[in-house]
Amino acid sequence: MNAEQIQTMIAAGLACEHVHVEGDGRHWYATVVSASFEGQRLIQRHQKVYATLGDKMANDEVHALSMKTFTPAEWQSQA
Repeated sequence: MNAEQIQTMIAAGLACEHVHVEGDGRHWYATVVSASFEGQRLIQRHQKVYATLGDKMANDEVHALSMKTFTPAEWQSQA
Protein backbone atom coordinates (compact mmCIF):
# COMPACT_ATOMS: atom_id res chain seq x y z
CA MET A 1 0.00 0.00 0.00
CA ASN A 2 1.09 3.54 -0.61
CA ALA A 3 -0.08 6.86 0.82
CA GLU A 4 -2.32 7.63 -2.15
CA GLN A 5 -4.11 4.27 -1.87
CA ILE A 6 -4.73 4.73 1.86
CA GLN A 7 -5.90 8.29 1.29
CA THR A 8 -8.31 7.11 -1.43
CA MET A 9 -9.73 4.37 0.81
CA ILE A 10 -10.35 6.81 3.67
CA ALA A 11 -11.99 9.35 1.35
CA ALA A 12 -14.17 6.65 -0.26
CA GLY A 13 -15.41 5.36 3.09
CA LEU A 14 -15.88 8.63 4.96
CA ALA A 15 -17.19 12.01 3.84
CA CYS A 16 -14.08 14.16 4.29
CA GLU A 17 -13.41 17.83 3.73
CA HIS A 18 -9.69 17.05 3.85
CA VAL A 19 -7.58 13.92 4.06
CA HIS A 20 -3.81 13.68 3.82
CA VAL A 21 -1.66 10.59 4.37
CA GLU A 22 2.11 10.26 4.47
CA GLY A 23 4.50 7.64 5.74
CA ASP A 24 7.37 5.28 5.08
CA GLY A 25 5.56 2.22 3.76
CA ARG A 26 4.91 0.67 7.19
CA HIS A 27 4.07 3.56 9.49
CA TRP A 28 1.47 6.01 8.26
CA TYR A 29 0.27 9.40 9.48
CA ALA A 30 -3.14 10.71 8.47
CA THR A 31 -4.90 14.02 8.94
CA VAL A 32 -8.64 13.67 8.43
CA VAL A 33 -11.27 16.42 8.56
CA SER A 34 -14.90 15.29 8.56
CA ALA A 35 -18.21 16.75 9.72
CA SER A 36 -19.14 13.21 10.79
CA PHE A 37 -16.72 13.60 13.72
CA GLU A 38 -18.95 16.24 15.28
CA GLY A 39 -19.81 15.29 18.88
CA GLN A 40 -17.62 12.18 18.83
CA ARG A 41 -14.81 11.27 21.16
CA LEU A 42 -11.33 10.68 19.77
CA ILE A 43 -11.63 6.88 19.91
CA GLN A 44 -14.90 7.00 17.96
CA ARG A 45 -13.30 9.18 15.29
CA HIS A 46 -10.36 6.82 14.95
CA GLN A 47 -12.66 3.80 14.74
CA LYS A 48 -14.47 5.46 11.83
CA VAL A 49 -11.20 5.97 9.98
CA TYR A 50 -10.01 2.42 10.73
CA ALA A 51 -13.33 1.07 9.40
CA THR A 52 -12.60 2.62 5.99
CA LEU A 53 -9.49 0.43 5.70
CA GLY A 54 -11.42 -2.81 6.13
CA ASP A 55 -9.09 -5.76 6.60
CA LYS A 56 -5.96 -3.85 5.53
CA MET A 57 -4.99 -3.33 9.19
CA ALA A 58 -5.80 -6.91 10.22
CA ASN A 59 -3.74 -8.50 7.45
CA ASP A 60 -0.85 -6.05 8.04
CA GLU A 61 -1.05 -4.29 4.65
CA VAL A 62 -1.26 -1.16 6.81
CA HIS A 63 0.99 -1.89 9.77
CA ALA A 64 0.47 1.29 11.79
CA LEU A 65 -1.68 4.36 11.29
CA SER A 66 -1.38 7.41 13.52
CA MET A 67 -3.95 10.08 12.91
CA LYS A 68 -5.19 13.51 13.75
CA THR A 69 -8.92 13.91 13.33
CA PHE A 70 -10.79 17.20 13.21
CA THR A 71 -14.26 18.54 12.62
CA PRO A 72 -14.32 21.34 10.02
CA ALA A 73 -14.57 23.96 12.82
CA GLU A 74 -11.59 22.43 14.67
CA TRP A 75 -9.62 22.36 11.42
CA GLN A 76 -10.38 26.04 10.76
CA SER A 77 -9.12 26.97 14.22
CA GLN A 78 -5.81 25.19 13.44
CA ALA A 79 -5.03 27.70 10.69
